[in-house]
Amino acid sequence: MANPDDLQRLTSANGDSAGSLASRLGIEILELTAERVVGRMPVEGNTQPYGLLHGGASVALAETLGSVGAALHAGGGRIAVGIEINATHHRSAGSGHVTGVATRVHGGRSLATYEIEITDDQGRRLCTSRLTCMLRDA
Repeated sequence: MANPDDLQRLTSANGDSAGSLASRLGIEILELTAERVVGRMPVEGNTQPYGLLHGGASVALAETLGSVGAALHAGGGRIAVGIEINATHHRSAGSGHVTGVATRVHGGRSLATYEIEITDDQGRRLCTSRLTCMLRDA
């Protein structure tokens, strides 16, 4: 398991990571285990010119949640580095929050893979993503 200081840095929207992309996007972590990470993000402030959630913001949410899960899986003294991500955008959102659920599909010694489902406030799937992280010593 990663140490508490690392988890604070990885998941804090207002702490040590104040300048991080996750903080700027307003990502909040709601549930946190190596098997499953849940987080949410506001649509407002994360839109493209037409007022819809930016696809890149969805991918950033997905990578944040999957990377946090992979870091937990990796354990202390190790880090998780994203090496591949893909995303399929199914529908758009123009307001409210989106929620991402990252579920581990593979947890090995050197790689961890997560599937991330992003839904809107009505529970409709907006995006499906898959992230693979390389796990290595810090």
